[in-house]
Amino acid sequence: MKILIALLFACSLFAQQTPLQKSNFTKLTSQSELTEFIKEVDSNSDLIKAEILTKSVEGRELFVVYFSKGEFGADENKIKVLIFAQQHGNEQSGKEGALLLINELLKSENQYLFDKIDFVLVPQMNPDGSDKNQRRNGNGMDLNRNHLILTEPETKALHKLFDKYLFEVTMDVHEYWPFGEEWKKLGFRRNFDVTVGAITNINISEKIRNLSYQKYLPFIFNFIQSKGYTAFHYLPGGPVGIDYLRYSTFDINDGRQSFGVQNTLSFIQEGMNGENYSTDNIEKRATSQMIGMLGLIKFSYDNKDEIKKIVAEERRKLIKNKIDDEIAIQLDHFSSGSKLELKLLSYYSGKDTIVTVDDFRSIVKATYSVKRPEAYLIPKQLTELKQWMDNHNLFYSDAKLENCDKVEEYFIDSISTVDFERDTIVNPYVSVNDVTDKINLSEYYFLPVKQLKNNMIVIALEPKSILGLVTYKQFEHLLKKGEKYPILRIVN
Repeated sequence: MKILIALLFACSLFAQQTPLQKSNFTKLTSQSELTEFIKEVDSNSDLIKAEILTKSVEGRELFVVYFSKGEFGADENKIKVLIFAQQHGNEQSGKEGALLLINELLKSENQYLFDKIDFVLVPQMNPDGSDKNQRRNGNGMDLNRNHLILTEPETKALHKLFDKYLFEVTMDVHEYWPFGEEWKKLGFRRNFDVTVGAITNINISEKIRNLSYQKYLPFIFNFIQSKGYTAFHYLPGGPVGIDYLRYSTFDINDGRQSFGVQNTLSFIQEGMNGENYSTDNIEKRATSQMIGMLGLIKFSYDNKDEIKKIVAEERRKLIKNKIDDEIAIQLDHFSSGSKLELKLLSYYSGKDTIVTVDDFRSIVKATYSVKRPEAYLIPKQLTELKQWMDNHNLFYSDAKLENCDKVEEYFIDSISTVDFERDTIVNPYVSVNDVTDKINLSEYYFLPVKQLKNNMIVIALEPKSILGLVTYKQFEHLLKKGEKYPILRIVN
């Protein structure tokens, strides 16, 4: 009798439909429907536990769903994987695919995955934008440009979650929009169901980058294609012949690179959006996104030991500061000299065709580097910097004499600009002065780089960094021509 009841319960659970499925793929899932669905699957399964991660700017709940056989995070032999979706509210298939993924993972044939994996899913990062089908959150902020300054409740909560569990693998799920007018004039457009981008910032461990490009990307492209969908690299830029194509940005302010720069195996997945950001082909879009997410989980299972070993080793180097003395704070995309044969959909024939891309910039190189300091001195009077350190859960303390070997101060001689991925970024010219005996240490916090966010700290605080705090409106006041830069460096 107990076996029969268990079977009936399993059948009823696995037959449960997501709100999108209930509408026969005609209506996007609302916030209230998402809430009801998550609470229902939580109550019906011992495998998962759902909690409220935080509330959005407008008071909507963000849910986090934990999958674990046992207490989450208690078994150190397991690999911890995090997937989060729909930072952009008008990219709906990530959320819908995430809800499909919940049902997929509850199937009996997928239970084995959690013998080796503790998995966390945040199906919807931007409920305010989602219900309005708009990109930004309730504050008008692009969440995927907020992972460095961390001003929004949604991104702050996500990073707090990451800091708590230190996931070895992460994925940020989006949609790309291939219907631009410039591409239409060319006569072609991108037509892949799913595109995937790996980490590109060269300050991230080379071992992790190699694992991403040499092992994961070939695996996931084959996995998605084996399920009947198309997949390729995520390639921003273009149109072909008008502007260059490249792998995605090396900026650390997005969901992929902000975790990757902590030596995490981290990815971005971009499904193809519907024309006019609508429900066009939403069944195919959501299902292909789900398959891509499932593929990441399966890859993590199959390669658990290798991933955990590499991530642990490379993170220890950050914490002990046993990494390169030089850190790249200005970078650019360059061509390897090779052309790219890219499959595109022809507007004229309605069929896929191969187009040769001459200007494909597949390599990221440093154009300006600095010597990595031992620490920074942060003025206590700049409370916005203290708030930033707290939001990032950084370790810092009051500055003391024994903290300091030599203290350097930048002077901003002049301020120019530099091109960064078709954007204009400030580029100051600086001189450096020794001020070891000229400062009052009681006025500063001591922020060592010997911590997991080593790379992030340096990239954020250097005045010439094109990825740094000074490039954001909230911190642009730190950079003033003819004045001293208030953040000091401690060097040997």
